[in-house]
Order: sequence, then C-alpha cells, then structure tokens
Amino acid sequence: MNAQDVGHVGVVGCGLMGSGIVEVCARAGLRVTFAEGSPELIEAGRARIARSLDGAVAKGKLDDGARDAALGLIDAVDDVAGLAPVDLVIEAATEDPGAKRAIFGRLGAVARPEVVLASNTSSIPIATLGEASARPEQVIGMHFFNPVPVMGLIELTPSAATSDDTFTLVQAFGTEVLGKTCVRSSDEAGFIVNRLLIPYLFDAMRLYERGFATREDIDTAIQLGLAHPMGPLRLSDLIGLDTVLSIGEVLHRAFGEERDDAPAVLRSLVAEGKLGRKTGEGFYTY
Repeated sequence: MNAQDVGHVGVVGCGLMGSGIVEVCARAGLRVTFAEGSPELIEAGRARIARSLDGAVAKGKLDDGARDAALGLIDAVDDVAGLAPVDLVIEAATEDPGAKRAIFGRLGAVARPEVVLASNTSSIPIATLGEASARPEQVIGMHFFNPVPVMGLIELTPSAATSDDTFTLVQAFGTEVLGKTCVRSSDEAGFIVNRLLIPYLFDAMRLYERGFATREDIDTAIQLGLAHPMGPLRLSDLIGLDTVLSIGEVLHRAFGEERDDAPAVLRSLVAEGKLGRKTGEGFYTY
C-alpha cells in the first residue's frame, strides 16, 4: 500500500485533537470514520468538527460547498471494531499510556493485516504501543499539533521495530495528501517538540507561582521579546492543562529530571477542573 491508496481513514477519539485530524482528512477528500465511546461523545465530536468548518467558512478559507463535502465524508462508530474496513488508523485518545496500549491491542486485532496503526501521542514511546498491537512493524507515531487544520507540522516517530515501508507511507500521506511538513524524531518520551516545550512551560508556571511576575507580563515578555505567537501560560491553556500535566508525568517517569516535575499550580488547576480554554478557565478565564 502507498499513500495514494489510502482512501478511508479511521480516527480513534474525536476530542480536541481527534476532531482536527478528522477535519483535515475530510478536507483532503478522504472518507473518515471516527470512533468514540458513546452517542453523546459522537455528537460532541460532530459538533466540534462542524464549528471548526463553519469558522473556516466565516474566515474565507473554505466555501460552503467544500464544508458540506467534508461533512459528507465523515461518519462515526461507537467501537474501534467498526474501523475494520479502513486503510489507515490514527489514534487520538487520551494521553494515558495504559489506555493507549489497550486501544492498540484492540486495533492490532481488528485492523486488516496490511494497515498501518499511527498514534497522535505527544509523549508516549511508540515501542510500547507497537508491542501492545502485536504488529510493531506497522505502528508509528504521527503527532499533529493544535489546531490541526492550521498547524503545518506532523512529528513522525518510528520505533526500532517500525518498518521502512510504514515510515515511507505515513511520511508521504502527511506531505502529499494532507499537505503538512513532517519531521522525524527518535523514539524517546516527548519526542522533539514536547521534550523541549514542557520544561519551558513548567519554568514559566514556576515564575508565576512564586510571584516573580504576573501571568500577563510573563506572556507578553515571551510573545514580544522572542516573537512567539503567544506566551507560555496562554499556550498551556490552549493545549489543555490536563494534557500538559500528563505529558510532564510521562517525561518525569522516563527521565527523572526535576525540570519535568509538574509545578504545584498546574496540579491544583487540573484537580479543580480548570483545564484551560476547553473548560473556560485555566491560567486565564475565557
């Protein structure tokens, strides 16, 4: 199979990242089936995709016909067994190692033998997911960035067991079909981006936590002083504070470095259910 043979993509999870992956695949003219755990989650995923497409129309980046065509290519199932007919699977479930291994165990059993199983994990080593699938040569990391329709990068992470054919297919799919830029990372927790990003976010949180500077001044200093699109605290809210915490915990378990140990302020916000933009409150109120 090559990238042009992929006509039907399966996506596991339709939350913040999964819905974006579904959208970009559908906008590329591919049939997409996403799997969620309940009718309520399926409807929430559909609504999230529709809002994003409507926003693209409002901004003049998409016309009504293209939006309707994309929506017409999307369907949903309430069990990953419903992804058996697809040509490529991209898992975008919660950033929890145990949950992802369980999903890959099921995917390895239900997907056709030739189908590549990719994970949107932002931190979990791919070797562990490949082992769970019982087909590690066909498992690879395919880490998109939020918001997926806007961000141009995919971080590809093969494990030592991932075949060259698997990497070649996914790289071609990302570049030629989805129009993204792909980079290759070694298979260590956090990969390239989050290995560098999470300690930076945690350092900013520690400055705020000890009253070194206000949240606004920290963010403005980085945004204007380093020409970043936004400061670290607003970026954390955009990513989702629960996701930031989960990635930090994966890094801390893997490397045991103090810089990867999540600050108390982050743990408190997550415990209070203040997860950033998706809940309306985090370091800022939205």
